[in-house]
Formats: sequence, C-alpha cells, structure tokens
Amino acid sequence: MNQDNYLLCKHILLVDDEPELLSMVVSILNEYGFHHISTAQNVKTALVETEKHSPDLAILDVMLPDGNGFALMEQLKRSSDCPVLFLTACGEDADKLKGFGLGADDYIVKPFLPKELLFRIRAILRRCYKDETPVVQLKNSQINFSAGEVIKGGEHIALTAKEYDLLSALYRNAGRIITIDALCEAAWGDNPFGYENSLMAHIRRIREKIELNPSQPVSLITAKGLGYKLIVEEN
Repeated sequence: MNQDNYLLCKHILLVDDEPELLSMVVSILNEYGFHHISTAQNVKTALVETEKHSPDLAILDVMLPDGNGFALMEQLKRSSDCPVLFLTACGEDADKLKGFGLGADDYIVKPFLPKELLFRIRAILRRCYKDETPVVQLKNSQINFSAGEVIKGGEHIALTAKEYDLLSALYRNAGRIITIDALCEAAWGDNPFGYENSLMAHIRRIREKIELNPSQPVSLITAKGLGYKLIVEEN
C-alpha cells in the first residue's frame, strides 16, 4: 500500500453551512479517492460528528449559523491534533492571520479551484502523516497497514481491500464502538444501506485472520445492537 493510497484512508470532517458547497466538495474528494468524509452545517453537528469519527483533517468555514470556525477549531484541538484547513469567503488579512495564529495549517478563500483544494489537502496530509506506516499490535496478531497484511504466528496473511477499509476505520477509533452504519459507509461509500450481511461476513473473515479463536474474539469485539470496536494493545 503506497503512501498516497494510505492517505486516502484518512477521515475528513467538512463543515460549511452551504449544502451546495458541501455536496460539491464531497464530490471533488470522492472523485480523487477520498471516501471517508463527515459533513456538518453548524458547530453543534460538527462536534457530534467528531464523536462518531475522530477526524484526520478538518476543513472548516469561518462563518457558521451557531458560531464560527475559529472557535470550532479551538474546541477540536482540545481533544485532537488533527490538521485544520479553512475554506471560507472571509478573505481579509485579519481573518487569515487569526486562522494561522490559532494554528490552522492552511487557508483558502472562496471561490476556489478544485485542483488547488486537492493539492492543499494532499500537502497537509503528506506533511502531517508522512512517517505514519503503523504496525498495530493486537492480542494475538499484528496489522501492518503499510503492507496491507496481518501477521499471526509468523504467518503473513494478506488483507482484501474491504478488510483493509474496515480495519482502518476500526483502528482510527480504536477502543471506541463504531456503528454498523459507519462501518458500512467506510467500506461501501455513499450508498452503505443493505450491506449489513456483507459486513458480518467481512467481520468473520477478519476475525479468522486476527484472532486465535474467531468464535471467542478478544481483539475485534461486538457491541450487541450497536457495532464493533477494535482493542489495540499498548506498545
């Protein structure tokens, strides 16, 4: 798994009060290969979304109905080190200086060129995650995301693309329950409905690869009626 493909697995939080712009940016990101995206039109919803999915990059508007992007960034930074890119119509020098002064990684003024947005996003992700090729230690195995494989008992077991997507989503939220809907979205994109049975089949195959006894899992746990969580061992 090369670095660009690994970065495409990053989860992006997109916050803007214009539905049309949200839809356009999501389409731009999807076309490039980013499919792990949460959207919100206000501060309240954005904070709810961060509870569901811890973002790897936040793209924020400044002017929001129930607050502003500067205050939202400060709230996000209290619980996460995720980079922040402002995408806003507020193009005054004072606004830009405030954003960068608060720790923003980049600042783009609307209207913008889609390719410029993608270049800026890629630059931020490469800078912030350039050395990240994690090998994750589980109770009875390891996940090597860089190689796209599980190592168990000295055996190297390849992951399928869907298994990789599901484990990536679980790892981003290690120790926390991810809902069935969120996992289906992580693996099947914008139309996740109707994939619950497929998800269960993929979970079974993942357990066969990472667990000593798939019938009694200790690393990939079911939260009955809610979803699943991945238990990662401390290094």
